[in-house]
Amino acid sequence: TVHSQSEEIFVSDGSCAGNKIKLSKEAERKTFGVRIGNGPFHGAGDDALLNVYFVHKSFFKRWGIMKKVKGFTLVELLVVIAIIGMLVGLLLPAVQQAREAARQMQCGNNLKQYGLACLNHESTTKAFPSGGWDYNWCGTPQRGLGPDQPGSWFFSILPFIEQDALFHLGEANGVDTMPNQANVVTRLQTPVAMFNCPSRRAVKVYPTSGKTYKESGKISQGIKNDYSANFGTKLINPDDSAKPHTTSLAEGTNKKKNNSWNNPNDTGVISFHSNVTMGEIRDGTSNTYLVGEKNLNPAKYEDVETGDNETPYSGACNDCLRGGYFNNTSDHAGPVMDRPGYERYVWGSAHAGAFGMAACDGSVHRISYSIEPQTHYYLAHRSDGEVASMSE
Repeated sequence: TVHSQSEEIFVSDGSCAGNKIKLSKEAERKTFGVRIGNGPFHGAGDDALLNVYFVHKSFFKRWGIMKKVKGFTLVELLVVIAIIGMLVGLLLPAVQQAREAARQMQCGNNLKQYGLACLNHESTTKAFPSGGWDYNWCGTPQRGLGPDQPGSWFFSILPFIEQDALFHLGEANGVDTMPNQANVVTRLQTPVAMFNCPSRRAVKVYPTSGKTYKESGKISQGIKNDYSANFGTKLINPDDSAKPHTTSLAEGTNKKKNNSWNNPNDTGVISFHSNVTMGEIRDGTSNTYLVGEKNLNPAKYEDVETGDNETPYSGACNDCLRGGYFNNTSDHAGPVMDRPGYERYVWGSAHAGAFGMAACDGSVHRISYSIEPQTHYYLAHRSDGEVASMSE
């Protein structure tokens, strides 16, 4: 019911009080909207209770009320998308650089932990960790630390990086008794975060060469390491006749008794059966390499390649030892950034410009890939009398 002063239905534009426009029946059929209000209709008097307004779009056009609603054109949309893409292109490198800086900082912290672990080992045993016997061995806990230990230096530092439980897995009674195989396999396949550089690969289990270790038997998967200790200034060769393979724990004990492991050609800090003391680093602990990042082939990060095909606990091999070999300017083992190819003897990293190195005093440095080869040699030699600085 429409209550008003008239039986007619009126339209008002809201601005011209008293103007009444009577709609024809045709107009009523064309109306497209209804508005209901409880205020007085302009000019209709005060007794109006309810007014109904039938509003046709032609009415809005007549009074200039109707506005055109404008959206984005295709060109405008493409321009906006292009601007957003350009902003993302500008921001993405900055984000990537920030992430790499964070990863590089974590890598440096790993090296710091290696330095501290080796120094704590030296404080405990009066010598830096031994490099192990050869790559057929992966750690025998009951033989303790030092040249008696067939496993690598990674194995020997476990008690000093809060991994004492891993060190003792499979421990047996008697120095010449093999440890429990299943427990040794567990150790070989238990990831340790500081063994991997975050710029390079994840902390997980990877394929290995499928070697049969004395302590564990054959394994085809194990953890990997991205760092290596300073072997010295010659090319490491696991088949070196001066360090023949040791076939049993008892044989290792006899060799130590006969002092047949000493080799004056080992010029680094950690090598085959080594037992280097602080006093033997005569060039200065701040001027001698200890542990650095090793070079790897990016295409083989998750695969197998010589120098990265064993576990970190494998004794005295390219996987965990590198050096600063130098013969002449065209025959040397200078550091190289990760790239496709065969670089099993050298240090390097996934970082641009330089790789990380911990010195024998525990300090951490970034060493340029363009370091002078002779300087690199001096820093790898613990007592050649040529004092070189890592800041050079």
